[in-house]
Amino acid sequence: MKIWANCIVHNEENFIWFAIMSVVDYVDKILVWDTGSTDKTVEIIEEIRKIKGDKIEFRKVGVVDRHEFTKMRQMMLDESKCDWILILDGDEIWWEDSIKQVVEAINKDKNIDAIVVPFFTMVGDVYHYQSEDAGKYELAGRKGHLTIRAINRRIPSLHLAGPYGKEGFMDKEERLIQDMSLEKLMFLDAPFLHLTHLKRSSKDGHNKSKYDLGIKFNKHFPEVFYLKRPAGIPSPWQERSKLYEILSLGKRILKS
Repeated sequence: MKIWANCIVHNEENFIWFAIMSVVDYVDKILVWDTGSTDKTVEIIEEIRKIKGDKIEFRKVGVVDRHEFTKMRQMMLDESKCDWILILDGDEIWWEDSIKQVVEAINKDKNIDAIVVPFFTMVGDVYHYQSEDAGKYELAGRKGHLTIRAINRRIPSLHLAGPYGKEGFMDKEERLIQDMSLEKLMFLDAPFLHLTHLKRSSKDGHNKSKYDLGIKFNKHFPEVFYLKRPAGIPSPWQERSKLYEILSLGKRILKS
């Protein structure tokens, strides 16, 4: 099966290197479209292209609004000449074993249309994550920190609908992929790190901090964190500040 990753970015300089490099060796191509980044995101993607060459197809599409974003993702889908697509955000870092499991499942089971995986939502830094009961997504008969990250490109009339933040992949009957029969959805215990609540850019407007003490992360980190990287790629090993811990503690006390 041919697998392409679809990656739309905007000011993701802190983690885009790790996101792309964590999956690039396991897919056939990655489409990376930038929506007007003003930090070092584009520069970092160009560094990746020097290493991975034609595996990275990069395009600057400019700033888009919520509705244009969905149209752009549809264009990306239409240009993906493959059997399956992997949705990759610039703040999602995969373990080698996890992405291998996804690829193996795609190549093994011909009767599935989408793959659901769990993720760790990190808070404050990469050393802490949100508790499982904070995950509210319901997919494949489960509830928690879950998402669909691999979709069968051959679903009849596969398309997107809805504005950014609420957009979803739909079939010819206008059913969301997650609303299809459970037999068509495969759950894999193949998690990734989701760093959306960490500082993702030097441009403050694109950071979505969440004050949460979280749970100490006691697992090994994705292998890509340990690989040699070019100078200028930010280190992922930034610990949260004391101020962050105080504010998070205050929030917990107020909620109790």
